[in-house]
Amino acid sequence: MIIRSKAPLRIGLAGGGTDLCTYSDLFGGAILNATINKYAYATIQPRDDGRIIIRASDKEIYFESEAVKRLLPDDGVSLHKGIYNRIVSDFTGRPLSFELTTHVDAPPGSGLGSSSTLVVAILGVFSEWLKLPLGEYDIAKLAYEIERIDLKMAGGKQDQYAATFGGVNFMEFYKDNKVIVNPLRIRDAYLNELSINLLLYNTETSRLSSKIIETQKRNLIEKNEKSIEAMHMIKEQALRMKEALLKGEFDKVGEILDFGWQNKKRMAEGITNNYLDEIYETALNAGATGGKISGAGGGGFMIFYCPGNNRANVINALKKFNGKALRYDFTSSGLTTWTF
Repeated sequence: MIIRSKAPLRIGLAGGGTDLCTYSDLFGGAILNATINKYAYATIQPRDDGRIIIRASDKEIYFESEAVKRLLPDDGVSLHKGIYNRIVSDFTGRPLSFELTTHVDAPPGSGLGSSSTLVVAILGVFSEWLKLPLGEYDIAKLAYEIERIDLKMAGGKQDQYAATFGGVNFMEFYKDNKVIVNPLRIRDAYLNELSINLLLYNTETSRLSSKIIETQKRNLIEKNEKSIEAMHMIKEQALRMKEALLKGEFDKVGEILDFGWQNKKRMAEGITNNYLDEIYETALNAGATGGKISGAGGGGFMIFYCPGNNRANVINALKKFNGKALRYDFTSSGLTTWTF
């Protein structure tokens, strides 16, 4: 028997950072994101020899041990181990024997939510295998708890919910970990136009998002007025983007992205640097009307809105850098699991 799952990565379009508890518990957060056809994959094959094997094929990491109730999450597969530990403690109460293989279409630090999406995919195969009574909200919440509480990894909540639900969603975040996912009914023609005009550009750099996130959290705790006001504007950006997409007002999308980017840079040091600023200005000079960094900032993917026929011009202008444009399509499906 083989159990498989896949969960989609996401592009954050507006509101990024307002899903941090230090902000949303006080003010309420709002984010608009959309999943794309790049995925995190997981496969489980049950074993009967009392062994646990974990393979992170994209990282070329192999781990093997006897089947015990708790694994030490202290190496390159700490996410995998943390999920296993929670499954045993919350559901089975006994060790499990299996081989788990994973792969992600984007590396950690990409800004596309790869780590959280991987957690959702792994939870998916365990849920499918063990027939766990977990709905979409349950899986997303559990994924969040494993990352942020059990493993103490810095970050917010949007990635887990995006990967689980899929599609274009306006998400609201409140205190006590309350999350509401509002799927947006956007016309196919609007989504096609957005996909054509929205350029996803890999800067071929990575960043340690945890440092940037910790700085954001510290600014909130210390009541840094500049940072807090910037986050208020980022939340406002999510509301503006929702209205523009629902109404098909695509002449406003680039402007809304740029509004968010200018405010995001005020949230914390490290979100941008001279190299990223040069890429951004080059894209705008070539015909893009706005853009942003995907994720916490500091590197990874950037997105640019290129209206009309400006996409090719922007791609050509960015050739002088070391990055590359990535083809993608939006997807309406979230976590998917199956057995054969």
